[in-house]
Amino acid sequence: KKTSSPSLGKDKADTIIIGGGCVGVSLAYHLAKAGLKDVVLLEKSELTAGSTWHAAGLTTYFHPGINLKKIHSYSIKLYEKLEEETGQAVGFHQPGSIRIASTPTRVDELKYQMTRAGWHPIEQYLITPEKVQELFPLLNMDMVLAGLYNPGDGHIDPYSLTMALAAGARKYGAQLHYPVQVTNLNSQSDGTWEVETPLGILRAKRIVNTAGFWAREIGKMIGLQHPLIPVHHQYVVTSTIPEVKALKTELPVIRDLEGSYYLRQERDGLLFGPYESEEKMKLQDSWVTNGVPPGFGKELFEPDLDRIMEHIEAAMKMVPVLKNADIVNTIAGPITYSPDILPMVGPHQGVRNYWVAIGFGYGIIHAGGIGKYLSDWILEGEPPFDLIELDPNRYGKWTTTEYTAAKARESYGFNNIVSYPKEERFAGRPTERTSGLYDLLKTKCSMGFHAGWEQPHWFYKPGDETGYKPSFRRTNWFDPVGREYKQVMEKVGVIDLSPFGKFKVKGTDSVKLLDHLFANVVPKVGSTNISHMLTPRGKVYAELTVCQLYPEEFMLVTGSGSELHDLRWIEEEVTRGGYKVEIENMTDEMGVLGVAGPYARQILQKLTSEDLSDGSFKFLQARQVKLSDIAVTAIRISYTGELGWELYHRKEDSVSLYSALMEAGHKEGIDNFGMYALNVLRLEKGFRAWGAEMNCDTNPLEAGLEYFVKLNKSADFTGKQALKQIKANQLKRRLVYLTLETDNVDPEGNESVWHNGKVIGNTTSGCFSYSAQQSLAFAYVPTELSKVGQKLEVELLGKNYPATIRQEPLMMTEPTRMRLQRRGGSPKI
Repeated sequence: KKTSSPSLGKDKADTIIIGGGCVGVSLAYHLAKAGLKDVVLLEKSELTAGSTWHAAGLTTYFHPGINLKKIHSYSIKLYEKLEEETGQAVGFHQPGSIRIASTPTRVDELKYQMTRAGWHPIEQYLITPEKVQELFPLLNMDMVLAGLYNPGDGHIDPYSLTMALAAGARKYGAQLHYPVQVTNLNSQSDGTWEVETPLGILRAKRIVNTAGFWAREIGKMIGLQHPLIPVHHQYVVTSTIPEVKALKTELPVIRDLEGSYYLRQERDGLLFGPYESEEKMKLQDSWVTNGVPPGFGKELFEPDLDRIMEHIEAAMKMVPVLKNADIVNTIAGPITYSPDILPMVGPHQGVRNYWVAIGFGYGIIHAGGIGKYLSDWILEGEPPFDLIELDPNRYGKWTTTEYTAAKARESYGFNNIVSYPKEERFAGRPTERTSGLYDLLKTKCSMGFHAGWEQPHWFYKPGDETGYKPSFRRTNWFDPVGREYKQVMEKVGVIDLSPFGKFKVKGTDSVKLLDHLFANVVPKVGSTNISHMLTPRGKVYAELTVCQLYPEEFMLVTGSGSELHDLRWIEEEVTRGGYKVEIENMTDEMGVLGVAGPYARQILQKLTSEDLSDGSFKFLQARQVKLSDIAVTAIRISYTGELGWELYHRKEDSVSLYSALMEAGHKEGIDNFGMYALNVLRLEKGFRAWGAEMNCDTNPLEAGLEYFVKLNKSADFTGKQALKQIKANQLKRRLVYLTLETDNVDPEGNESVWHNGKVIGNTTSGCFSYSAQQSLAFAYVPTELSKVGQKLEVELLGKNYPATIRQEPLMMTEPTRMRLQRRGGSPKI
């Protein structure tokens, strides 16, 4: 019911949720159900206004990602029980769904998705055309090669779903007020918020923006530009179709991947919704420039069937009974898109106690799971599992309105594009975030997109097939990457590492802060180490290189994708503990070049008077040097595991530094290498990568990171107590190192690992090893199957390949080889 008196009944709340669509209401329901008192939701018109009420309401267990499957799965399980719990009908239909493959590449794609799903509890089957026809008898079977079938999928009525969640939220004590518009937000010095409304001011410990396509407006109130844009999505409903009416059971939902539409039964007719190409699709850009019209609530746009005509024709070809059906309704409504279609969920860097759950292109299937995920994170201080792909801080100053618009067009049009491994998408690139070497290198290599940056993946030589040629099998970069691998192993290579996230931390409390944040010891002045930030539960929140350049002055370095994710965690700790430190984000000002390989020292020595010999400049030491008169912070460390340095410098010096290196190394045959070769080099050395071998789903012990975790240091670092407990309870699974006998396909990560006819684990990353001439992978398996020599299988493209657990690493690092040589041992190379 609406609030009758024009009052909010109180002036304080614990959490204020802004926006009453299905996501906001789900969060209110979950927070209240978990026992949080004083949860208040404010909605400016009525619940479901915006994008919820007109959604097609599709629900599916399928997601090409990994942990988003958990979100989908939770939503469906919740929706199955809601009616019983709240007494509100939700109109949930679960006839299953089928993704249709009508080309051989699509069949490969379905097989690729099967191995990615096999180690999850969701039901998913690759089915034959015969089975597809049995489930959906109205298809034109000439076009069907295979199907991906998820029983339990279906659709729900979005309005009823939201009302059921709202009833549940109220039952558990949340307050839902509407119509109450938030007119302003003021952050207080103690981290709390003042929320202004026409009915007075509310104070809150935290606010959550769940405002759908008004989320930008709410962000603007506190100086944030959320990269969101409304797109026009249309779906079409037909009148009764006799062949549909005659069916005994409801048809499964189908997704025709090549035709780029979904189609489901709606009463005795059909409903279908296409995703048209980026040239044809329509953005509501005026809302971005001029704001959303103040009164817009349950309005729709004018339909435009011409725009989707080719999809209508494709659907008629696939489902011939459509040819004789009448269109009785065309719904054209706004859906909010983020640049990559994934929502932004979690706390925001740079603002205290401001959380978001915005940018949902698929809000209905995500609402239940995200409500639970965010509620757990708010109440427990850490995410329940890893979803860095939804981190709001994956975007930054570089995500301009032009970029957002170009990406949203592309993402909408690519809704059903083949999802290849190592996928690149080119709209909106390059952003303003390019390294100093971009112009010099852009025509010489295939660039990859990393958090706004362009970074070389592999370099071209005469005779190579250039460009981006994605494939599920080995493709045009396979031999060139082998060549770059050999370059680093036998001579010397240079790599642009400028996208690294780079922070300066200094001040009287800097040592104390880092000792508390990191599980490793704080490095001495002039030294570096690899350190991990753990969550209170003992999961690996981040991995950084920590370097004490001067007393109480540190440089912290992280992967490009974790820059603001890590910075936010550090800043939060500073605020919580009242540490006297200054933190500066140097990411955009600083360039980084990596130089690695047997001749690395010889070449660098030509450019400096500083003694670079092993005795003088040891492994993991750092110092300020002049290279060819350019000021550089040189760290003797390399992710290649070969002799190498990382050279940190001012971005404007990148070109001169690079040119000096290339000139100095001419005689030794210096050359470029890219990220793909770097990945092979690190895997052969057994180096773990954050986001693959470790993340918020893994603890450092099962990931094999004991060496970097000092449980006996005196500081009570975050996660220490949890880790002691984990250690005492013994590990249930371990990261192992596998070699595989494959043919023209290599592991990537996230594939199913089999033993005795059962899926028992998953790979985390993989590649072809050019030295062993076979595939390599890291994988998590149960402890009892983790011994060296254990035979397992890895599923790639529908086939199980034999795998063996190997003693790691395949190849020792250069410092280890040198140490052994000095002792007269024989290094394993």
